Amino acid sequence: MDKKVNWKKELIEDVIMVCVVLIVVFLIKSFVMINAVIPSGSMEHTISVGDRVIGNRLAYTFGDPQRGDIAIFKFPDDESQLFIKRVIGLPGDKIQIINGLVYVNDSAEPLEEDYLPEEPTGDFGPFYVPEDSYFMLGDNRNYSKDSRLWENTYVKRDKVLAKAALRYFPFDKFGTIE
Repeated sequence: MDKKVNWKKELIEDVIMVCVVLIVVFLIKSFVMINAVIPSGSMEHTISVGDRVIGNRLAYTFGDPQRGDIAIFKFPDDESQLFIKRVIGLPGDKIQIINGLVYVNDSAEPLEEDYLPEEPTGDFGPFYVPEDSYFMLGDNRNYSKDSRLWENTYVKRDKVLAKAALRYFPFDKFGTIE
């Protein structure tokens, strides 16, 4: 005996399923992760032009960005743009760059930055990071437009959206980002 298919019921179930999937994807994208495409070489060789990166939005839910984190944030000079840079200065820090080396809070020793692709140059600062703000630098310092050069030097805490977590493209570089 043939079962009669109720096409209306099937269609309604399919529409409900698609709606649930879309809602789940929207919630994940809004509250769990962020997708970023790297547009410039300012983070070379850590992250390259064209790399695709997933950022963890939950990373800073119960804690604050730490020095050395690679963060995705709203660009202070144009919040319609997302930027990705390394956190160098924390709230209350004094940052000074002398001969390309970063000194934090008048330390006699420069910040250890073994991720830089070449020796940086230049003198900048001092910069006094306000409370609830961060000072960001690109890893490719000699070619990065970052906190040193922005009109609005610091990134407010509420504009930091995610911690870069995983490079998923190109496939031969798949893995975590540090």
